[in-house]
Amino acid sequence: MEVQCYLFVLLGSTLFVDKSRDRLRPAINLFLKDHRRLTDYAWGAGALAYLYRQLGVATRAGSKSLCGCLTLLQAWIYEYFPLFRPSQLPQSPDAPRASSWISPRLRGGDEARQRLARYRQLLDELSADDVTWTPYGRDGHTDIPRSLYTGPIHFSDIAEGYDPARCLRQFGYRQIIPRAMTVPHDQYRPASSSSYIVFRDPWVNQLWDNVAAHRLD
Repeated sequence: MEVQCYLFVLLGSTLFVDKSRDRLRPAINLFLKDHRRLTDYAWGAGALAYLYRQLGVATRAGSKSLCGCLTLLQAWIYEYFPLFRPSQLPQSPDAPRASSWISPRLRGGDEARQRLARYRQLLDELSADDVTWTPYGRDGHTDIPRSLYTGPIHFSDIAEGYDPARCLRQFGYRQIIPRAMTVPHDQYRPASSSSYIVFRDPWVNQLWDNVAAHRLD
């Protein structure tokens, strides 16, 4: 029980952070009932699906903050956008990549406003030459074949599309016009809920067990 409570707090305060501050998503507890199955879950894919959903929520009018695994988002920004990188420490190849970055000490007031204005200017002037498209090497997709997975990634009731064909330059390929996204067959939102119930075509579910259908060639 103590281990389950510890993991519940750990996951809720790192991978699946929300805006409630002192509360955690009860859905996490569903994955912790049997600690012997913890290694059966794709926690990285789950954290990514949750972060994708929160990035979508953050773009809505009236949204004032962002949640999810922001360490993952921040490390991704440092890898791909050199203009925003802080200094970096040398480390062994086996160490977590995100731990090598030295986060700057930020201050509030005028300094924070000046930094924000500077970042906005850099984003407005950003070009393709300012992006490191293959930070993990030209053969990163062969070293980690799972990066070429295509299809939905899940966490609890969250399902987000993951399609590497829409960002082929990240894998060292020439970008082409990607295929259309798979859209739901139907969806509706109950009057008492802010979420949609989604229905997909049967053939989409049949592809789930076909490994070849989820691999970008």
